[in-house]
Amino acid sequence: MSQQKPFSQACENNKGPILAILQPLLTEPMTVLEIGCGTGQHAVHFAAHLPHITWQPSDQAVYLPGSRLWIRDADLPNMNDPLELDVMADPWTITEAGAVYSANTAHIMHWPAVVAMFEGVGRLLQPGGRFVLYGPFRYSGRYTSDSNIQFDQYLQRNDPGMGLRDLDDLTALAQLNGLMLEADHAMPANNQTLIWTRST
Repeated sequence: MSQQKPFSQACENNKGPILAILQPLLTEPMTVLEIGCGTGQHAVHFAAHLPHITWQPSDQAVYLPGSRLWIRDADLPNMNDPLELDVMADPWTITEAGAVYSANTAHIMHWPAVVAMFEGVGRLLQPGGRFVLYGPFRYSGRYTSDSNIQFDQYLQRNDPGMGLRDLDDLTALAQLNGLMLEADHAMPANNQTLIWTRST
């Protein structure tokens, strides 16, 4: 029996608003690395609407079979097969990208993995390259909604290493790796899209 494609309702809900942020950023031909492609729904949607971009999905090995089903069904000429990528690995399995995109990963990763992700992105990007990070965040210890408080508590009950990351901590980490916060967009469902730019 053939494997059923995984499905995320959250991906379906947020792919349109995220694409609206990406389109004015990704106007030139380049390779975009997606860290944590999950089901592959975002990869397929963004590659279809950004035909001048080469989209490079990646994730841990356990998630790749599901994402491959979406990517192979879409059969897009500007979509690469998903790469296995563990952000804690050194070196990464990809050494060059014009931009990096990641959604709903920072609160799932343990903090050492978040550190490793920013370090890897800092190594990967050339000056002017962007790192687009989507998800829920805290601001100077404060939450943007009651639902985010509940979500954070839920994450930490399941795994104390998980949890919503604070923008202050991410900003300090980013600066250590040559990344400066360019924009912070409020998104539906109490999420944000943070855009970091690799400085010269």
